[in-house]
Amino acid sequence: MKTNKYLFFIVLFLILMSSCQDFLDREPLSSITPENYLNEESQLAAYAIARYNVITDMGYFEKDHHTDIQARRYHDNRYVPGEWKVPQSGGDWAFGDIYQCNYFLERVIPKWKSGLITGNVDNINHYIGEVYFLRAYNYFNKLVALGDFPIIKTTLPDNHKALIDASKRMPRTEVARFIISDLDSAIMLMKNVSPDGRKNRLSSLSAQLFKSRVSLFEGSWLKYFKGTEFVPNGPNWAGAQKDYNNSYTFPSGSIDGEIDYFLTQAMESAKVVASTIELTENNMLKEIDMSYHDYAVASAANPYLQMFSEVNLSPYSEVLFWRAFNVGLGVINTYALKVQEGDGVGYTRGFVDGYLMLNGLPIYAENSGYLGDDYIKDVRKRRDRRLNFFLAEPGQINILYPSPLGTHGSPVAIIPDIMNLLGNHDQPTGYHHTKGNNYDGVHYGQHTGGSTGSIIFRAAEAYLNYIEACYEKKGALDVDAMLFWKNIRERAGVDTDIYKTINATDLVKESRNDWGVYSAGNFIDKTLYNIRRERKSELIGEGLRYMDLKRWRALDQMVDTPYHVEGFKLWGPMKEWYPSGSLTYSVGNESTVSDPKLSAYLRIYQKTPTSLAFNGYRWTMAHYLNPIAVQHFLITTENADVTKSPIYQNPGWPIEANKGAVGY
Repeated sequence: MKTNKYLFFIVLFLILMSSCQDFLDREPLSSITPENYLNEESQLAAYAIARYNVITDMGYFEKDHHTDIQARRYHDNRYVPGEWKVPQSGGDWAFGDIYQCNYFLERVIPKWKSGLITGNVDNINHYIGEVYFLRAYNYFNKLVALGDFPIIKTTLPDNHKALIDASKRMPRTEVARFIISDLDSAIMLMKNVSPDGRKNRLSSLSAQLFKSRVSLFEGSWLKYFKGTEFVPNGPNWAGAQKDYNNSYTFPSGSIDGEIDYFLTQAMESAKVVASTIELTENNMLKEIDMSYHDYAVASAANPYLQMFSEVNLSPYSEVLFWRAFNVGLGVINTYALKVQEGDGVGYTRGFVDGYLMLNGLPIYAENSGYLGDDYIKDVRKRRDRRLNFFLAEPGQINILYPSPLGTHGSPVAIIPDIMNLLGNHDQPTGYHHTKGNNYDGVHYGQHTGGSTGSIIFRAAEAYLNYIEACYEKKGALDVDAMLFWKNIRERAGVDTDIYKTINATDLVKESRNDWGVYSAGNFIDKTLYNIRRERKSELIGEGLRYMDLKRWRALDQMVDTPYHVEGFKLWGPMKEWYPSGSLTYSVGNESTVSDPKLSAYLRIYQKTPTSLAFNGYRWTMAHYLNPIAVQHFLITTENADVTKSPIYQNPGWPIEANKGAVGY
C-alpha cells in the first residue's frame, strides 16, 4: 500500500513538472530573449510583430463554415450532442501567447517610464501599444471559448503553488473589462496609422474597432444569457462554488448595469471608426446585363470587389489592417485557388435566400420581383449586389488575365461539383462562393501560390457594430445608426428605405433557414432581425458568424428541433446538369445526393443514414462554451482530487476525458 502510494505521488509529480509549461508557461530561454534585449525601438518592433500570427489568419473567405450560412462537405460534431468530447489535455486553457505579452510588458514598461529605451518616442509608444492589443486579442479568444478565465498580468515563478493560485477563474465580466482596459492602453499609445505606412501593422483605429467587437460581444452575451449559469451570479453559476468568487459583485452594481456599460463602450468605439473611415466605393450598383466577359471586366475594375483580393490593400480606405504576401519572396497563400475551386465549402440556401432584392424587399414579399431559384442565374438577378458579386454562376469568368506560367485556378466557373467527382473542385452545397476572387491570374492562383492580401480588420464592421449596439441599448435607432445603415445599403445597391424592409419581413418565413431570427429560442423583433441580416450579408466568410450566433444565444431552438443544412435546388431543372445515373440516393453508402422526397433542395448531410447528422443538426446548451481539458484540473490540485482544483468546469461539461456534455 505504501509503495503504491509513493508511486502515485511520483507519477503525479512528473505530470505536474511536465505540464507546468502548458498551464502557465515558463520564461523564455535567455538565449532567445536575453536580459539585455528590449532596450531600443527596433527590438520592440521585432518582438511585437513576431506575435502577430495570432491575428493574421484571415485570407480566404471560408471562415463561417459550420454555421447556417456556410457549410463544409462534412458535418461538425458540435451539432451532434454527445460527439464533442472533453479532451484529456490541451484545449483552450493555455497561456503561451499571453505569457509572451506579459514578459514584454513586465520588462519594457519600467524601462519606458524611466526613459531608458532608445529610438523614436512615438514609435516606441506604438510598439508597446501593439503588445497591449495582442494581450487583449489573446484574452478575447479565451473569453469567447471559455467565458470565465484567470487574469494574469505578470510572469509567474516556476512554483507549483503560485501557479495553482494563479489558475483561479475570474468572472467573464472582469475578463471583458480587463480586455477593454488593455485596448484603451493600446488606443492611447498607438498611432492612427501604423508606422509602416501600409497598414500592415496595427493602429489605434484597429484597436477601436476591436474594442467595439469585444464590448458588443460581452454586452449581448450578458443580455441573452441573463438568468442562466452562463453568466456570473446566475442560478447554478459554478464560480459561486469557489470561495474566491462566491461573493462576487458586478463593478456597475448589477448585470443590467454591465450590459449597459458594454453596449455603451461598443457604441463609442465603433463610432470613432465609422465616423472617421469612409466605405470603399462600389461602382457596380445597377444590374449589369452583359456577357460573362464584360461582367468580369467590370468586376475587375470595381474597388469594392478588389478590396477583398488585391495584392496591395493599402490604398483601400476601409481596410484598417491587412497582411501582405509576395510570391517573389516565397510568402504565399492559396486563397484565390480555393475561391475558384470551392475547397469543399459553399453557401447555404438560408444564406442565399436571406439577401434582399434591390428594391429592399425580401424574396417572398408581394411584388418583390424575385425570379425563383430553379437556376442560379435567376437567384442572382435583381438581388443585393453583394449576392451577385459573391455567388458564382456556371460560365462566369474567374480569370481574365492568365499568367503565361500557367495556373491551377479555374478560368471559368463550372457546373457545381456537388459530388466532388473532379477531386480538386468541391462545391458541396451547389452555391459556389467567390468572395475574394481576383481576375488577374498573374498574381493569383499560380502553381506556386498567390500574393493576395488578407484583410484582418475593415471599417464596415464598425458601422454594423454601432447599429446593433445602439438598438440593443436603446431599443431604437439614433441618427448615427440610421446614417451608417443607409451607407452600408447604399453601397450594396439596395433601396435605403430601411422601414420598407422591416415592414415586409415575415419572421416565420425567415426562421426556416436563418438562426439569427432567434435568441433564447424565441423570435426577436423585425428591426433587430434585419440588423442581423445586414451583418451576415456584409461580413459573409469573414469568421464572425459563429461568434455572433453564440452571443445572440441563437442556437437554443435546435435543442428540441433539428435543423437540416440545405444547398441549392437540385431537384428542379438543375438536375439536368448532371450525367444520367450520377445522382443516386436511398441506396445506403452509395448515395451521392439526398433523396428528393426529403427536400427539393440538396441536403448535404442527409445522403446516407450512417451520417451522425443525417437526422439534422441538434444543439445542447453546454456547447455555447468549450470544455476544459481534464489535465488542467489534475495539475492544479495537490492530491489528484479534481474537486479541489481552483478551476471549475464550464456548464454542462463533466470533468472526465472523452465524455460528451452531461446527458449525452
